[in-house]
Amino acid sequence: MPGIELAENSIGIAPKRFAASVLLRQRRHRRRDRAEDGGAILATQREKQRTRIASLAESYHGDTVGSMSLGYSETFHRFYKELLFSGAAPYPAACVPLLPAHERGAAALDAAVNEAEETLTANKDTLAALIMEPLMQGAAGMWAQPAGYVQALHDICRRHGILFILDEVATGFGRTGKMFACEHANVAPDLLCLAKGITGGYLPLAATLSTEEIFRLFWASIKNSKLSSTAILTRAIRSAAPSRARIWRCLNEKTRSKTCNRGSSICARGCARSSFHLPHVGDVRQWGYMVGIELVQDKKASAKNYRPEERIGYKVILEARKRGVMIRPLGDVIILMPPLSISDGELTALLDVVHDSIGVVTEN
Repeated sequence: MPGIELAENSIGIAPKRFAASVLLRQRRHRRRDRAEDGGAILATQREKQRTRIASLAESYHGDTVGSMSLGYSETFHRFYKELLFSGAAPYPAACVPLLPAHERGAAALDAAVNEAEETLTANKDTLAALIMEPLMQGAAGMWAQPAGYVQALHDICRRHGILFILDEVATGFGRTGKMFACEHANVAPDLLCLAKGITGGYLPLAATLSTEEIFRLFWASIKNSKLSSTAILTRAIRSAAPSRARIWRCLNEKTRSKTCNRGSSICARGCARSSFHLPHVGDVRQWGYMVGIELVQDKKASAKNYRPEERIGYKVILEARKRGVMIRPLGDVIILMPPLSISDGELTALLDVVHDSIGVVTEN
């Protein structure tokens, strides 16, 4: 069956810790709910008091009530605050993501890790899991993290018996320069949430990869099972064929290396151009094909932001549209996430249009 083969293939390309892959026809953000279920159930089976899940500040893991409850983003979730579950724990640090580039480094990383250590240690007896987007928090405004931060949080969770869940819906399948973002930190989570890139964007599909210990809870007999799960695999079969093709392409090491290295190199060169030659670009945050360009009114005055009503980011994307390029903003952060199949010429043209559009809008 295509679905079974896809599940086996997805385990084959993932970090060597997973034993099972549960496929979901993606009814918008269902995949994170499944990860939340697995983590919470395993933890409460072992220790009844572990009923909460921690996440990073300003984290975004979906739009269902369950996935919104995993974290909180004021921009996306403020209208639903009264509906959210009470199991969310205090947030660890978000790795001081908005420091100016020249102030980042070992000291900033140490401060963020120390804050995370304090928060997670203080709540270790009630925490079932920690969930995070590794390397890049997309909806938070492309907040980048060094690989050492992911490694540090993984190690903290291991010491305290807290499940480590990675949401690689946005960062997976070559987006950051490796197959999965967690490979940069050389860690393997207990649960790995995948979607979007798994079909190359053609059809809705998600997958949650789990360790054998967690999967046994789904596979247990009806009498002993802690989770009654519906037969969701058959609903994903229509999306399995393009996903298999996508994974087989990713399995080609030569293709994967060429695509990731090319994209990272060209994006880095283009972003450096934007960062150092435009007076209203306060910061550029990038991992591979994930880029956030933050616009500020005056970067000399402690990166003074534009007033929200000016809608500078929105004006930039309208200017880019006039030049034949469609991009999106998150407030005044311009988001670039081009497809991995983009050609060198197209990628260069994209960066040129973004550079010129920012210049036209901010200088006027």
